Amino acid sequence: MPVLNRAELSRTGVIFVALLLATFTMDVGATSVAAREFRAADTQTENYPTVQALRYMGALIAERTGGRHEIKVFHSRQLGEEKETIEQTRAGAIDLNRTNVALIGNFVPAMNVLAMPFLFRSIEHMQKVLDGPIGKEILGSFEPYGFVGLAFYDSGARSIYNNVRPVKSIADLKGLRIRVQQSELMSDMIRALGAEPIELPYGQVLTGLATHLIDGAENNWPSFVTTDHYKHAVYYTLTEHTMSPEVLVISLKAWKSLSAEDQTIFREAAARSSLYMREKWRDLEEQSQRKAEAAGISVIRTIDRKPFEDAMAPIYAKTAQDPTAAALIERIRKVE
Repeated sequence: MPVLNRAELSRTGVIFVALLLATFTMDVGATSVAAREFRAADTQTENYPTVQALRYMGALIAERTGGRHEIKVFHSRQLGEEKETIEQTRAGAIDLNRTNVALIGNFVPAMNVLAMPFLFRSIEHMQKVLDGPIGKEILGSFEPYGFVGLAFYDSGARSIYNNVRPVKSIADLKGLRIRVQQSELMSDMIRALGAEPIELPYGQVLTGLATHLIDGAENNWPSFVTTDHYKHAVYYTLTEHTMSPEVLVISLKAWKSLSAEDQTIFREAAARSSLYMREKWRDLEEQSQRKAEAAGISVIRTIDRKPFEDAMAPIYAKTAQDPTAAALIERIRKVE
């Protein structure tokens, strides 16, 4: 073996260290390129089940990727109202978005079917549909519109509340100004019930109720309470007209930036966050109902649902003009 003098040893050591540094720099550079913080939008408050579910999903992803990928959740409309965040997600400016199906239905047609009034017989029926083949097919239909569907979150049943009179029959809705989401389908539904639909962003509903710009709105128990709507609308009627879920999407741009392995991690984390969200949702729904009733809210539990359902005939007739939507409705109704 050759014997190296001190100078040669010194040069060799310098070269070896340089090679180590170069290798380390290349590794760090590759990791930094692959690593990313994903921005997630949610209009709900910080402790709301959907926000908690997004954070839970982020923790799972950070764990599975060794901290390479993280999710930063922007709650409480920090990135805008739902309509705005959907558009930003489609453009790739926002990475992940939790939204109600009624609003994203303006972009993804299949979502309008899930928002149809009186479609699901119960929460259990809805979950069976969404957890099965139909749900997977629907999530797979987002890509042509700039999104990738990851998971469904529960949203309970939406009911009508107002500050004018108790709604015990469809006749009691006549003339009431009811806030609806910025959705043609929801406006058509309220109009069919004899009320006047007022399309307002979610963040403006409380002011609308307080200033009597609107007489009421429609939403689930947690939204009714966590937004303080219950302080201005004392009549809550269990119409349970829609059980449309929430949906979690990722922008197609962000999705394509992930490796196949990371895409699998994201899908699995989203699925687990859906189950986590359901547990949180059940607890919050019970708490919200108790809080509203303790505040003196008048809850109308028993109504004749048939006139409400019959009033939806024109909406279903209009939807049935699309053979794809009509077939999907039929399949959903057949799920036992």
